[in-house]
Amino acid sequence: MGGIAFVFSGQGDQYPGMGKELVQKYPAAASVYEMCDSLRPGTSLQCFGGTEEELRETVNTQPCLFAMELSAALVLLQQGARPLAVAGFSLGEMVAATVSGILSPETGFRLVCRRGELMQLAADRQDTSMAAVVKLTAREVEELCGRYSAVYPVNYNCPGQITVSGLSAQMGDFCADVKKAGGRAIPLKVKGGFHSPFMEEAAEAFREELERVDIREGRTVLYSNVTGMPYGEDVRELLSRQICSPVQWERLIRNMADGGIDTFVEIGPGRTLTNMIRKIDNNVKALTVTEYLEGIYPDANL
Repeated sequence: MGGIAFVFSGQGDQYPGMGKELVQKYPAAASVYEMCDSLRPGTSLQCFGGTEEELRETVNTQPCLFAMELSAALVLLQQGARPLAVAGFSLGEMVAATVSGILSPETGFRLVCRRGELMQLAADRQDTSMAAVVKLTAREVEELCGRYSAVYPVNYNCPGQITVSGLSAQMGDFCADVKKAGGRAIPLKVKGGFHSPFMEEAAEAFREELERVDIREGRTVLYSNVTGMPYGEDVRELLSRQICSPVQWERLIRNMADGGIDTFVEIGPGRTLTNMIRKIDNNVKALTVTEYLEGIYPDANL
């Protein structure tokens, strides 16, 4: 029998009102939002009543998603779920690091707030954007990116889906090339060219932030976006490099499955990771938070 992993989603699935039902039904969730509001006043109001445009701003998206995802994770833990490993996609890795015990909730949230600020600043310096390319292989996407000076393959999501970051001035032509090659480019609901060289200054500054906080020994195995492998003693290096390095999600999920994980529970406001995991390995079970709770705890509903 295999084990369960919690996987935390990144930017893109956020929506106004996310987390509100959690807070109304579960004291554990409410306590997370109280902590976040004490450190960043207005976080709960932004989650529950912010506009879609407001929540798309990286400086807002990251703390709001952190609050929602950490609160959902605590609900699952109180319901009896015991993950053998955790991982997160981009921003989600910060929540995973907190749930693993490497970061305290307060430290994790403070770092996420700063991470969002630094990445927002980097995104504002140049007009960049992201798009998910489907129906092409990784090699084909890499070849197309190679034709441009500022378009990069950045997220290796699953077979047939690679995300790219690039200067907006070049993305139109790139997307046209994708179509000619038989693929399709889908713009993402983010403002910035993340996990690319555009984020190098943000990564360096975030490393300095990490030097100021305590890194603890984790209780649960944490997998890295950068390597696709479990963290060792290189926590600060990997958490900072993650900002400007490609997310090796397909490799990470395959390594987790090889390590004995057969059930993945996506913790976040959508089902993006669930869909990716099902495409990566059809021998494992991938569920959203709601599906997991409804299957194991029929009276619970998120």
